[in-house]
Amino acid sequence: MTTLTDTTKPENRLAEGFQERWEPVGFDNLQNASISVIIPAYNECESIGELLEKLIGVLKGLGRPWEIIVVDDGSSDGTLEVIKGKEVKIIAHPYNIGNGAAIKTGIRHASGDIIVMMDGDGQHNPEDIPRLIAKIGPYDMVVGARTNGFVQNKHRTLANHSYNWLASYMTHFMIKDLTSGFRAIKSSVLKRFTYLIPNTFSYPTTLTLSLLRAGYSLKYEPIVTLDRAGKSKINLLTDGIRFFLIIFKIATLFSPLKIFLPFSWLFFGLGLANYAHTYFTAHRLTNMTVLCFIAGFLFFLLGLISEQIAQLRIVYFEAGENSIGTVEGNPQRRVRWNTQLAEVFRFGLIT
Repeated sequence: MTTLTDTTKPENRLAEGFQERWEPVGFDNLQNASISVIIPAYNECESIGELLEKLIGVLKGLGRPWEIIVVDDGSSDGTLEVIKGKEVKIIAHPYNIGNGAAIKTGIRHASGDIIVMMDGDGQHNPEDIPRLIAKIGPYDMVVGARTNGFVQNKHRTLANHSYNWLASYMTHFMIKDLTSGFRAIKSSVLKRFTYLIPNTFSYPTTLTLSLLRAGYSLKYEPIVTLDRAGKSKINLLTDGIRFFLIIFKIATLFSPLKIFLPFSWLFFGLGLANYAHTYFTAHRLTNMTVLCFIAGFLFFLLGLISEQIAQLRIVYFEAGENSIGTVEGNPQRRVRWNTQLAEVFRFGLIT
């Protein structure tokens, strides 16, 4: 009886069995995606009419579905009367809630695949919109980076540079314009972070930091801002402090060690410096040195604990987002989801 034998060497058979199969990975095809433009407006009657006329003309030339959502945030200067009768969806707040609140209202009512946000004061040129949305697909968000800030306001631009530097450190990404409100973003991505947006002027800062820390892609597109109509409603002192607090808040939400580790190194450094001084002058270890070492160690431990909590929150959010739409009416899937979350919180590990 003849026996068929495999003459292929064992290592060759193993290699054949584990051949890698590469499949092309593409980006979202959003060339013909619908667009929703959200414009928060508060006492912008001097500029909103001309802006809408220009914006409608630009959107009609794109050859794709579009809508304009103007959210009036309790204006008292006749802004509503100016925009009535135009090809826009009007949503009015009963009173002034805030710029970020108006953005959130617009997001809830937007139906487009791409959402464009811009100010209603005439600073943003609607003709820049095609350049912003052209990059959506490979990039999750495209932000218009102002290139003529010093021409308009040197003090605000100087403050923006400090925000950009701090945000770049927090995100490991070169932030060119942290506070620009002119941006285009995928609707599916934006709606994941709507709950983080504050009611004030800080929503651009929040969105930029949140998306970068969550691993989404960002592209800056240079733009030239126009002269705004009326006076800016941003206070350099109060809103500036708020911007700094937002940066630290997002950092602690997504990467707490970025906050705690520098303080840990600072106190360790102070302790070493104090110990070196007292050792060479009095040959002893002082209580201040021990206190600095303990403070540095505690900051380090707080950073580690906060990092674990931040990761657990992300896992909880991801699990809920991926499963909440399908667990309803399916007890087995609900049990699997709850079990998964229980294991995550039990072991405190990301696998």
